Amino acid sequence: MAKLYFRYGAMNSGKSTALLQAAYNYEERHQNVLLAKPDTDTKGDDAIVSRLGVTRAVDFVVAPTDDLLEVFTAARAGAVEATGSDVACLLVDEVQFFTPRQVDDLLRVAVLENIPVLAYGIRTDFRTRAFAGAERLFEVAHSLEELKTICRCGRKAMFNARLIDGRYVFDGDQVAIEGATVTYEPLCAACYLDESGGVLA
Repeated sequence: MAKLYFRYGAMNSGKSTALLQAAYNYEERHQNVLLAKPDTDTKGDDAIVSRLGVTRAVDFVVAPTDDLLEVFTAARAGAVEATGSDVACLLVDEVQFFTPRQVDDLLRVAVLENIPVLAYGIRTDFRTRAFAGAERLFEVAHSLEELKTICRCGRKAMFNARLIDGRYVFDGDQVAIEGATVTYEPLCAACYLDESGGVLA
C-alpha cells in the first residue's frame, strides 16, 4: 500500500524545490509523475515556481469546488495514454489550500489507487492558525516531515509573518498571495512574539 506524505515547513524552507527534486528523481528512473497545485496559488499561473529559479508546469490545478479524485483520474488517464505507463507518484504543492475533503481524496489516491502522494505546504497562516488542508493532513497523513528554515536571528523558524509595505500585520484575510505590497517572512517564536507585541492572534 502506498502512503500519503505531508512535508511541511515555514515559508522559504525549500518545499517547492524539494517537490521538483522529487519529480526529477522519479523521472530519472523513467517513472511518470503528476504535479498538481490549488488554483489559490497564483504564483507562476499553472506552474510550480521555486525560489531558486526552477519552474515546471503542473499537470492539473485544483479549485476548492473540484472533486479531486475526478480531476486526478482524468489526468492519470491522459498520462497513461501519452506514455503507455501508469503514474508512479502524485506530487502536490501548496497543499494547505486544499479543502479537508480534497485531502481525504489524497489519502484515497494513496491507499485505494496505490500511488504515493507527496504533499508539500505550510501548516499555519500569518496569525499562527492552521490552514484547513494542513490540519487535515496532520490527522490523516501516514508520514509527517518538517522541512526546516531559519529565522533572521538564526533560530529555527516556526511562523510565517505577513508584511504589507514592509510593516508587520497580524490581522486580515487568511490568504493573500504575494504581490507588490504583500510579502512574508519566516520567524522563530521569539521574533514573532517580539513583532506582535507578545500576541498570538
